[in-house]
Amino acid sequence: MASPLPYPSGWFCVGRARDLPPGRVRTARLAGEDVVLYRTRRGAARAVGPHCPHLGAHFGAGGRVRGEELVCPFHGFAFGLDGSCLGAPDGTRLRAELTQRHFAERDGILFVWCGEGAPSWELPPPVGVRPLAWWSGELRSHPQEVMENSVDFRHASVLHDLDTRETAPPEVDGPLFTVHQRTVTRFPGLGAVSLEQPVTLAGLGLMRLTAELPQLGTTLRVWVMPTPLGPWRTQVRFAMTSTVPMPGLVPGPGPGSLKAVDRAASWLALQASVRIIKQDRPVLEHKRYLSQPRLVPGERSIGVFRRWVRQFYPPFHPPFHPPFHPQFHPQDDAAH
Repeated sequence: MASPLPYPSGWFCVGRARDLPPGRVRTARLAGEDVVLYRTRRGAARAVGPHCPHLGAHFGAGGRVRGEELVCPFHGFAFGLDGSCLGAPDGTRLRAELTQRHFAERDGILFVWCGEGAPSWELPPPVGVRPLAWWSGELRSHPQEVMENSVDFRHASVLHDLDTRETAPPEVDGPLFTVHQRTVTRFPGLGAVSLEQPVTLAGLGLMRLTAELPQLGTTLRVWVMPTPLGPWRTQVRFAMTSTVPMPGLVPGPGPGSLKAVDRAASWLALQASVRIIKQDRPVLEHKRYLSQPRLVPGERSIGVFRRWVRQFYPPFHPPFHPPFHPQFHPQDDAAH
């Protein structure tokens, strides 16, 4: 049975930078295909098609980095950073190049472009802080369904027992979609905490927010990254960094350092996000995608979101029709 939604174009997370040190070759899955990632000895990282153009060997199954080259495990053909063949051990040259994938690193996170041709937009600038805590899990769902939860405020109280409310209409800026909301939640060991911050989606592969918690003196940075693995299979990654000022402690690797405190606080904050996605999982995995949902008053932002995501699909794809119920009028929403 065909998926009700195709793969969207955009930037999608394929791993952590720390898992790709110099000299490492790794395989990631993106939109039904393997992508091979490697980093040279001098630190240059690339994403390429998985198969050698000579006789089709998979670089992720025994391929290696030699200096600044990626070497095929089958016949030893070496390829430079530009994808060109530099020769085999016997000096034979191959008149072929690797398939280069568009690749980016942001805040210690690896992204690969999914879509035909060159990227039509770039990821937002890095926040300058790397995640300290990570969680990853697979869902039988689609990145759009995962991201749509950011504007489905009604489900937050029913499913997650969260007091989440929209404070202003969403803002659309090309591939960026910003949600304004206030949430009262409970963090393990911290009690009830009020979060009021914009949540920004960069396409359907990256959700990012920075929240100041004055009652705790903490800055919380969150990354949510759904990556399509195959038809209706998505790997969801949560990443978190909590910066906690602690008088008397200094930066460093030891147990009495700010780094250790930040890491512990980040793990505590991550547990709240993991609890939410685990509550979402049975619903997301069994719900049906409706191209024309029967929205009710107070859900206008879902319709705005549905129109915004059209840019990430071919224009001829059929599921996209006006998402509003015929009896749903703007004045109804304004009354709520």
